[in-house]
Amino acid sequence: MTKDEVAAILDEIGTLLELQGENAFRTNAYHNAARTVSQLEGDLKEMIAAKTLGDVRGIGEAMLDKITTLVTTGRLKYVEDLRAAVPPGLVEMLRIPGLGPKKAKAMHDQLGIDTIDKLRAACEVGEVAKLKGFGAKTQDKILEGVRFLGTVGNRVRADLARTLGTAVLERLKALPGVTRAELCGSLRRGRETAKDIDILVSSADAKPIMEAFVTAPEVMQVTGHGPTKSSIVATTTVGGTKVVLNADLRVVTDEQFPFALLYLTGSKDHNVRLRQRAIDRGYSLNEYALTGDDGPVPCKTEEDVYAALGLKWVPPEMREDTGEIDLAATGPIPVLVEPGEIRGVFHNHTTESDGSVSLETMAKAAKTLGYEYFGVGDHSQSLTVANGLTPDRVRAQWAEIDALNKKLKGVRILKGTECDILADGSLDFDDDLLAGFDYVVASVHSHFGLSEDEQTERICKALSHPSVTMLGHPTGRLLLRREGYKLNMEKVLQAAAKYGKMIEINAQPDRLDLDWTHVKRAKALGIPLVINPDAHSPEDLEYVPLGVTVARRGWLTKADVFNTRGVAEVMKELERRKRGK
Repeated sequence: MTKDEVAAILDEIGTLLELQGENAFRTNAYHNAARTVSQLEGDLKEMIAAKTLGDVRGIGEAMLDKITTLVTTGRLKYVEDLRAAVPPGLVEMLRIPGLGPKKAKAMHDQLGIDTIDKLRAACEVGEVAKLKGFGAKTQDKILEGVRFLGTVGNRVRADLARTLGTAVLERLKALPGVTRAELCGSLRRGRETAKDIDILVSSADAKPIMEAFVTAPEVMQVTGHGPTKSSIVATTTVGGTKVVLNADLRVVTDEQFPFALLYLTGSKDHNVRLRQRAIDRGYSLNEYALTGDDGPVPCKTEEDVYAALGLKWVPPEMREDTGEIDLAATGPIPVLVEPGEIRGVFHNHTTESDGSVSLETMAKAAKTLGYEYFGVGDHSQSLTVANGLTPDRVRAQWAEIDALNKKLKGVRILKGTECDILADGSLDFDDDLLAGFDYVVASVHSHFGLSEDEQTERICKALSHPSVTMLGHPTGRLLLRREGYKLNMEKVLQAAAKYGKMIEINAQPDRLDLDWTHVKRAKALGIPLVINPDAHSPEDLEYVPLGVTVARRGWLTKADVFNTRGVAEVMKELERRKRGK
């Protein structure tokens, strides 16, 4: 077993023990051990063989025995017994936003609730509200969470799905006889979440490829095995998170590949428009060929297929039937922004607030990735849960930045803050302090339950403040976990345009906020977008390409994204904005 797989099981044990009512000391021991294992440097097997794992803080003798068993045998009777003892529906209920093990156990013990359907029914008749420590508000939030879970289904974050899909894809690419191979579907289009994995391979001999697919290490179950199409349930563990998804493989000839790639990429609405366009021109288009009166039209690439239909090639991220086909017929397709064009980042955290490493370490990591500038955006004073900075600590950080900018070469550290937008729309620091920053990221971290009008007015008021540079994670959504707060996004975007503010595309994989549909609208209003990793560790800096994908889905070019500019131009523009000119 890998470190991630071991960490996932230790974390699962902690959760199962919580559902059984075990004390916090014992449950936290497993959760903490899971984090420790996932962050270990070096090979777990080698550490066990060298008998050094037991020297790691938080890994006691009993924990060491369990980890050793998992690594050496791939199984652990203890967790298997726990799984058998805890109703699986209780674990499923923990996917509901805001519902933790203690409340799930209370509802199970007092009302016999052990499935989401039973939970929904109990909420709808008011039984949950009667429980001690719950009440009507808690019941309403649980019911809202149940409904939200119903809308997201069994989707997973795109970065996790891509990791699983890529592992299978790369194994297939290495097989003899494979000419071309691609991930298709929503992953190729860059959607934020995925419900399955689509893989397309071209080869003259499908049989050995199908056999390799259904026997891959990631296979949990084979659900279909045919001569040119097979389906599996695949799994892997990423960063301690177990990922399980359906995966489909289609094998075609190399002549069919461009048509199959186009079809399997989607979207469905985009394909419908293409097929109608083919019909209008006397052709028939399907996943195998483009056929006219004189027979099949030879196409080696997707570009050839589009060209045969009188269209310029449309990047996969744009294929959502939102005007891209008309654009491909009449005008140039925008040259979409690329990850390599991002030259610096603004929204990042250090150990001064809730980051994991020092400012110097983060800045050096940014330099290693090729960034010219690194903006620190630690939390402001009201967000005590994230160790928000007081004014005195801000000034001390500024002094540290000045010293580091003299010391470090090749990267410029910018003085920023992620300043809380308070409930009334005012900012968390006074105007004099705000004026000392190079830039200000204004974000909401509290009072999510305001009405749409109140929340909209709150954010628009903050955007009117002269010191605000950009709006951070604009809707506050957490993908598959929490809907964004109620907000009139059109009014927010209009306010940003009116006051000359930027809008962030937060590249954290569980946020990807702003949504691409709003990104497209922001572009139309002339609002500069900023792609930020919201990094809390050096590794998080590598989230930027995920934000770039959102930008591409919103049709953004290099010119639309502020942090494609070099450090000199960025500093000049930030200074201009501070002067209000």
